[in-house]
Amino acid sequence: MKRRHRTLLIIALGAVVLGGATLLGSIAMKKTVSFFYAPKDIKERPPKIGQNIRLGGLVTVGSVKKLDDGITEFAITDGSGSDDIKVTYKGVVPDLFREGQGVIAEGKLTQPKEFKADRILAKHDENYVPKEVADSLKKSGQWRGASEAVNK
Repeated sequence: MKRRHRTLLIIALGAVVLGGATLLGSIAMKKTVSFFYAPKDIKERPPKIGQNIRLGGLVTVGSVKKLDDGITEFAITDGSGSDDIKVTYKGVVPDLFREGQGVIAEGKLTQPKEFKADRILAKHDENYVPKEVADSLKKSGQWRGASEAVNK
């Protein structure tokens, strides 16, 4: 075998190995990636029931209920006028979790308007919500960004 053919063979094998590693990495990432959805997105383009997703928005005022067995029930809104999504979570909610504040819930839809959260992420203001949700809140007049909070 000539040196030129051996070099081409090594390059071809390297490309096959690199392509295989890329394919395996892509498959692994696809199974672990969670996208942000707002209640409006779920209404317009609902994900599959049971699919792992992230649901972002504001905790609807007056919706938080503490149930037995450490279950917290609340609703998430994006202020777009679409229906709120009812969320149930078993566990201790973050200290910063409260009504009217930004929240991200990681989990699965159990019904079209019901979400079972495995994890809750909260922050002291609604700057934590995805850009699409923040834009929707600004359009509806419910946005209270950091600059507006300082002026209050």
